[in-house]
Amino acid sequence: MSKALVIGELKAPIPVIQGGMGVGVSLSKLAGNVAKCGGIGIISTAQIGYQEPGFEEHPIETNLKAIGKHIRRAKEIAQGGIVGVNIMVATRRYEDYVKAAVKAGADLVISGAGLPTMLPALVEKSKTKIAPIVSSVKSAAVICKLWDRKYKRCPDLMVIEGPKAGGHLGFSKQELEQVTDESYEKEIEGILEVAKEYGSKYNYHVPVVVAGGIYDSKDMEHALKLGADGVQVATRFVTTYECDASEAYKQAYIEAKKEDIVLVQSPVGMPGRAVRNAFIRKTEEQKEQESRPADARPSWNCRQCLEKCNPAKIPYCITDALVNAVKGKIDQGLIFCGTNAYRAQNLEHVSEIMEEFSRA
Repeated sequence: MSKALVIGELKAPIPVIQGGMGVGVSLSKLAGNVAKCGGIGIISTAQIGYQEPGFEEHPIETNLKAIGKHIRRAKEIAQGGIVGVNIMVATRRYEDYVKAAVKAGADLVISGAGLPTMLPALVEKSKTKIAPIVSSVKSAAVICKLWDRKYKRCPDLMVIEGPKAGGHLGFSKQELEQVTDESYEKEIEGILEVAKEYGSKYNYHVPVVVAGGIYDSKDMEHALKLGADGVQVATRFVTTYECDASEAYKQAYIEAKKEDIVLVQSPVGMPGRAVRNAFIRKTEEQKEQESRPADARPSWNCRQCLEKCNPAKIPYCITDALVNAVKGKIDQGLIFCGTNAYRAQNLEHVSEIMEEFSRA
């Protein structure tokens, strides 16, 4: 039996964090049920209000209201379990998203897609725990050093997101093609040392969880042997009855073969991992036409999702692509997934998955 994951005064009996998946894949239903079963449920705030009235006209304001709604709903389902949020640093008006989550009572904020340099200031005088997502010893050392110098604190938790993760990845395409399991395990060991160094300064054990390619209890056992305190699991939870995505989205995972899981270049400039479907094939065919003339207007209404997105220079809207997918318009959507998505054979209940991990 694995030990509980302890983050300050928070204690998850099963050391599993359900990874945040957007747009709309991990909302209150999935996060609440994972938390109810003894793990930590994470709501993705990426365009979280996409189903709400007013989203098209006022996307950011609608998202900020939806954050509170989903946290409250997840906590009702969780019955005392731990509920957190994943907020990308690259999000436009990132600070407002964090403040909305804290105000709604989020137990934990996990932040990646950039280094969350200002995160400690945004949760001051609250009980909300904070965790940077890091992919290298260098990024772990940079964020710990900065928080130590500027805020006189260390992370409450660190999430190591490896190269086998889904969605946008913190690696270049070249790095993803060259990295091996053995070389990345050395990286994990190095990050654990960074966590230990800064934790000892503040007399606090900084728990570290490993993410990316964690699919079953054997994967978790391996991560724990490396010295991790727990794991973050995302892809496995997509094919659950409780997942917030459409049935067609879940079916796309179940039908995917190993060779269908590919690296793609996201329009926002980061490599990502997804199921190769009609949408990806179409974008591949149009690749040579990626840049439009500077004065050309995009054919979509910008939803103000990412800080550095330039609609005039991208081939398609990432929000449209992800919303189409999660709603079930699979051939018109981008289906992000982890390396192991092809392993899904059927739908499961969250409780069954958590029971499996509890025995590791």
